[in-house]
Amino acid sequence: MPPAVPPGAWRAVSSAPASTPSGRRSAARIDFAGSPRPTLGVEWEFALIDAETRDLSNEGASVIADLGENPHVHKELLRNTVEIVTGVCDTVDEAMADLRSTLRDVRGIVHDRGMELFCAGTHPFAEWSAQKLTDAPRYAELIKRTQWWGRQMLIWGVHVHVGVSSAHKVMPIISSLLNQYPHLLALSASSPFWAGADTGYASNRSMMFQQLPTAGLPFQFETWRQFERFVYDQKKTGTIDHINEIRWDVRPSPHLGTVEVRVFDGVSNLRELSALVALTHCLIVDLDRRLDAGEQLPVMPPWHVQENKWRAARYGLDAIIILDADSNERLVTEDLDDLLTRLQPVAESLHCADELAAVAEIPRRGASYQRQHRVAEENGGDLRAVVDSLVHELDI
Repeated sequence: MPPAVPPGAWRAVSSAPASTPSGRRSAARIDFAGSPRPTLGVEWEFALIDAETRDLSNEGASVIADLGENPHVHKELLRNTVEIVTGVCDTVDEAMADLRSTLRDVRGIVHDRGMELFCAGTHPFAEWSAQKLTDAPRYAELIKRTQWWGRQMLIWGVHVHVGVSSAHKVMPIISSLLNQYPHLLALSASSPFWAGADTGYASNRSMMFQQLPTAGLPFQFETWRQFERFVYDQKKTGTIDHINEIRWDVRPSPHLGTVEVRVFDGVSNLRELSALVALTHCLIVDLDRRLDAGEQLPVMPPWHVQENKWRAARYGLDAIIILDADSNERLVTEDLDDLLTRLQPVAESLHCADELAAVAEIPRRGASYQRQHRVAEENGGDLRAVVDSLVHELDI
């Protein structure tokens, strides 16, 4: 779900669009803070699980109240969720240490209240109708507008921010990063079950979330000015009130000076999380450096990008993905091997070579959706056992 951002944190420099010489009003300029170095930030959403029933518990507000003032723990749309966030970090190792520290504090309170922390894209058997909304105006407005689909958002994910130096790089990076969308989704896919049923998808979460009116794949704008005009149109037509209501799978975060990657399903453990954060860091820094070198970044037609998202959501690591504008195809895991080799020098420069190498362990061990299926089969279809296995993985 969208991160907890104070009202007004997302801002246009001018409060109203300026008039052009022809009398038409042009889009307001959006200030992109810019990051002098490729910093990292991670947002990790957790569900609260009743230790007895393994069902969801709507006690998020109580957990946050017990923690007191903690800027690293946020409420979310549903009361069954808490989000743990890092500060501004320089390396994957620093980001993981930040998360681990906060996680210890949160887990202590959660355990004292007879609950466990759980992270996957969806809960295997919980019913959306039993969940309570967090009391906040922006959440109330979201549900008022989206109705049934908004109430269905019983999903969890991971968001990764990477600092980018200037606005003119942002849209080329986002558009080119979409070529690796299926790799990121297939590796993190962890939502095969929904309300007790096997959906047949590796990532049902990604299909659910895109039903919201401003969610899903980003438009492939070439320039920051095009993005500014889009935001102006969205505000003028009442589609959004604030820029953070643009809930794309990859989006700019202007006030932070980052590109925010929101592709991932919920990740159950720190080792896989560190690997996926490292891959994201390397991908964006690589694209940033290629821009600095004067390279025109590769992009694919939107119809190929959309098809790749569906294939990764449906088939996970068994997806055959489209590689380029010429419609060449390849098994996603085969392409991943070459991608990791190409990114190794970037990882070394960012001090995350070990974490990047750990990405290759995910297909060998089985992605979360595959592990969940295996546990269900070994336990006669008992989805409580799947919940237990995901809770246990947080200790790995």
